[in-house]
Amino acid sequence: MGKRRNIEVLVGAFMVLGLVALFFLAMEVSNLTLDRGAEGYRLTARFANVGSLKVRAPVTMAGVRIGRVESIRFDKATYEAVVTLRVDAVIDTIPEDTFANIFTSGLLGEQYIGLDPGGSQYYLGDGDVIANTQSALVLEQMIGQFLFSKAGESG
Repeated sequence: MGKRRNIEVLVGAFMVLGLVALFFLAMEVSNLTLDRGAEGYRLTARFANVGSLKVRAPVTMAGVRIGRVESIRFDKATYEAVVTLRVDAVIDTIPEDTFANIFTSGLLGEQYIGLDPGGSQYYLGDGDVIANTQSALVLEQMIGQFLFSKAGESG
């Protein structure tokens, strides 16, 4: 009888560990992981269109996550989206002529910001603005432009 109880306790412990692992996997996939503090510095970038970019979306350089999107707001004066990025403190040598692009990854179309470093010898610091940006590509606009150009060719 005691041996059976030990097996049941082990199976229960295994199930609890499995559920905890599933919880953390779900948090990682949904970008809801707990940050290990608000370390790093802020950069700002302005875009004409951010598409479906979300707060907490990754910020990458050379395919490696170096930060996250901290906030997205609309500037009424310039009619642009102002995106605040939180970059990890260890990445402190981003050239000031860096280019910020909004890319789409995965089958679900999750968007993220990719930074392409420039060649400047001066680096961005806390509160600086990334001047060179490229907005998100909106599929509906691209299809509309394609159809409009084809209609112009035939008529």
